[in-house]
Amino acid sequence: MEKQKLPNATAVLILGIASIITCCCYGVLGIITGVVALVLAKKDTQTYLENPELYSNYSNIKTGKVLAYIGIVLSVLYVLLLIWFYATFGMEAMQDPVLMQEKMNELFGV
Repeated sequence: MEKQKLPNATAVLILGIASIITCCCYGVLGIITGVVALVLAKKDTQTYLENPELYSNYSNIKTGKVLAYIGIVLSVLYVLLLIWFYATFGMEAMQDPVLMQEKMNELFGV
């Protein structure tokens, strides 16, 4: 009997890659795509564990999960960095490059 492919394996892989690529879009898109990838991976992992001899592409699920975790971590770090920037420099400095340069010089003592 020919082995079947897990239904969401390709989607998990693509969403895992997308979570890394979109982590710099204010962090939100990377978190969303990473979480969706993990939810789909959980469903397919349960399907695979019920009958492992029926499915052939479980490695795509494992790779997609790793990529999704990396994308989520990068996205969360980016969100924390943005929060720190807003808390340290304020909204005015974030919109004005000259004011931002002055505040950066003050902070780093240049």
